[in-house]
Amino acid sequence: MGILERHDKGAVAHLRLNAPERLNPLSDAMLAALQEQIEALREDRKIRAVVLSGAGKVFCAGHDLKEMQAGRQAEDGGRAYFADLFARCSSVMTGLQKLPQPVIAQVHGIATAAGCQLVASCDLAVAAEGTRFGVNGVNIGLFCSTPMVALTRNIAPKHAFEMLSTGRFADAEEACRMGLVNRVVPADGLETAAEELAETVAGKLGAAVKIGKEAFYAQAAMTTEEAYAYAGQVMVENMLWRDTEEGIAAFLEKRAPDWSQ
Repeated sequence: MGILERHDKGAVAHLRLNAPERLNPLSDAMLAALQEQIEALREDRKIRAVVLSGAGKVFCAGHDLKEMQAGRQAEDGGRAYFADLFARCSSVMTGLQKLPQPVIAQVHGIATAAGCQLVASCDLAVAAEGTRFGVNGVNIGLFCSTPMVALTRNIAPKHAFEMLSTGRFADAEEACRMGLVNRVVPADGLETAAEELAETVAGKLGAAVKIGKEAFYAQAAMTTEEAYAYAGQVMVENMLWRDTEEGIAAFLEKRAPDWSQ
């Protein structure tokens, strides 16, 4: 078994971080494996949703601190290594949001530092009761500045800054109230809940979800006026599709749509 496992179930791809003995850190090898799968999924027209989970006791404990300490031994004190590491990690995080398929984090145990960033970078998240979330690098003298980017795009600024500056953990219910996760379920129902959400998304018109996901993130960076102008053009394009015409007709005629995609 590799450090990142993949198995497909119908139109849903399941990715599982598989380094449980080290709490599934975002090591150099894990980041490379995630990047490889992101590139593969981008071209996979059969897959309409992705579920990301972790093996063992936790989802992901963040960066591999032992690798980071080893990188510090370079002549420049690790500057080049750290710059490359955080660039590679950022590429994975943004890559998840650039995928045409929605990505669902299936979270249990803990999601800390870059592990919390990974949850925040997914489009949707389901957490097991008892899961804890933190951006607690400040506890070891490292402010979680890159995890902050994803976190502040999920939750309110004051909640985010409190977590970042105090290093305290939020439990699953608080994370749900803050908007970091969509729902909290009993631990023994986590896999089923994530699978059901993925299947619901995968059952929609794939092209519509793809254009919608891209527009969702694009408009968020615009002014309100710019966003409406942009989204209006996206709606025009979407409305002109044959499958959208068929979907509307099927709704009006009270039957299942006959989509070509």
